[in-house]
Amino acid sequence: MFTGLVECTGTIRTLRRRGEEVDLRVGAPIANRLRRGQSVAVDGVCLTVTGRGRGTFSAVVSPQTLSCTTIGMRSAGDRVNLERPLRLGDPLGGHLVQGHVDGVGMVEAVRREGTGRRVRIAFPGGLSDCIVTRGSIAVEGVSLTIAERDDRTFQVALIPETLRATRLVEWRSGTPVNLEVDMLGRYVVEMFRTGRPSDTAPLTREFLARHGYGTERTVAR
Repeated sequence: MFTGLVECTGTIRTLRRRGEEVDLRVGAPIANRLRRGQSVAVDGVCLTVTGRGRGTFSAVVSPQTLSCTTIGMRSAGDRVNLERPLRLGDPLGGHLVQGHVDGVGMVEAVRREGTGRRVRIAFPGGLSDCIVTRGSIAVEGVSLTIAERDDRTFQVALIPETLRATRLVEWRSGTPVNLEVDMLGRYVVEMFRTGRPSDTAPLTREFLARHGYGTERTVAR
């Protein structure tokens, strides 16, 4: 379990294909604080540390992970966002993040907004019910708040501290990004999708609104 508060960035040293898998080695300031078998979030993807060297750690990326994340698109020399797991008793400054990527989105536009940036990201249609205005979402492992959304995109505001501490400063139009929707929202949607007496009617925003779950705006009580 993670919080979406990136500890630091690392650099991919090697990314080697081995059959259907990838052997990944990352240089990072936190490498010496990791141990074999521990989880670490790499650009929002929960991986298991398989080895550690001087200032580096290694992980094996499975075919399933490669099929639904951006890791296979990366190259040696690329920066990655890194976060170690949350410990019981640690402050939860972001939101609950599992490191289980739900899909890959695409940055469509980046513009300056005050001292930060405003970013518009296109998301896969299957995530639509879980992307809620003013709700949380993890993008490349970073906990962000959805400022605005339409049928196929959402917007987030990046403050200067986020740009300084993560690799989100590198985003450009066309950048693919890992998306993990809010875990609690995912379970709420799944509950209504599978727990209703009849599954003949589709889950809609109107249905969620009638049951007290805001979509485009907070539902009045």
